[in-house]
Amino acid sequence: MLTTLQTPYTDTRAGELAWCLGSAPLPALAVLDLDFGPAALQLRLLGASHQVLLADEQGICSETVACLPGRRAPLPARVAERVRGWEYEFAARIETLPRHAFAARAQELLALMEGHPSGLAGIFPGDPSAFTALVASGDGERLQWRTWHAYPQEGTLVCTRSALTAGNGVQAH
Repeated sequence: MLTTLQTPYTDTRAGELAWCLGSAPLPALAVLDLDFGPAALQLRLLGASHQVLLADEQGICSETVACLPGRRAPLPARVAERVRGWEYEFAARIETLPRHAFAARAQELLALMEGHPSGLAGIFPGDPSAFTALVASGDGERLQWRTWHAYPQEGTLVCTRSALTAGNGVQAH
């Protein structure tokens, strides 16, 4: 699903993004609910980037990548943690591209999101290359999602990959 967001672009620099696991749900500009067997994911576009909520038998947990008040740490390159019976993995990288290559890559990613049943992308007003996009997949054993945060004024694309793999505490169906 591709949408135009009706909000100012608030996370204006790739270096301002922070990662947080387990924060409360934040106000969302657009939401996509997905069901993957024993767990459900909610992809959420924020004015300050993204949040993914996991809902399972044990409750709700979240991953947030956004400009968060009080958090100035850069995104970690890698994280691996156990989350309520799931093995959680996160990886982030920043691509810096020349202007023409950046615009082409942005349009390629937005075309991928348009009509994708498990994808959500929001374009910010003022620049068709300013967007945040998420796409998820999974089954009863493994959930995964990728995100892209585009900063045309810098020519940077922040790319993340996350996965939850069922551990001893999760019953796969």
